[in-house]
Amino acid sequence: MSSRIEQLIDEIEEYIDSCKYQPLSTTKILVNKEELEELLVELRLRVPDEIKQYQKIISNQEAILSEARSQADTMVAEATAQTNELVNEHEIMQKAYSNANEIIEQAQAQAQAIVDNAVNDANSIRQGAVQYTDDMLGSLQTIINHTMEGARGRFDAFITSMQSSYDIVLNNRNELAGGIVQETPGEEAPPSE
Repeated sequence: MSSRIEQLIDEIEEYIDSCKYQPLSTTKILVNKEELEELLVELRLRVPDEIKQYQKIISNQEAILSEARSQADTMVAEATAQTNELVNEHEIMQKAYSNANEIIEQAQAQAQAIVDNAVNDANSIRQGAVQYTDDMLGSLQTIINHTMEGARGRFDAFITSMQSSYDIVLNNRNELAGGIVQETPGEEAPPSE
């Protein structure tokens, strides 16, 4: 089952794919800022919730390890109890020592295997959660970068257009400046008829 973050990323990608290209461009698109911002705001709100879920999964490794230690302690205690019963039997004392050591070794080996498996499971869960979160953040980074590039392209086009208009106005003023007669101080302008 996919997460809401994955669904949102799919929706953003579908929205970007549905956008029309700018005139005379095959790479720049026109986006509805409000619609894209709504999707990004929801994505931003969802990320912390899913990260908390993964942190909860990671925290469960302590419970797994605790359960494994408890099982190991129980097995060692049972082995010790069996050892004590065997030792109390004077006629089979030698056999009791031998059996007791064997039982303790088996219990310790099984306990270590349980702890090792629990640690491996916990590490796998943690690694999977970290990898998944990193993948989600990588997708989000790509979307933000794509949006920034689109905005930068629109801003550059706007500045170019404004510079062109400014140059035209400046050239017109320079042309007009040659036809303007400047009055010198003390001279009166000829009366208008």
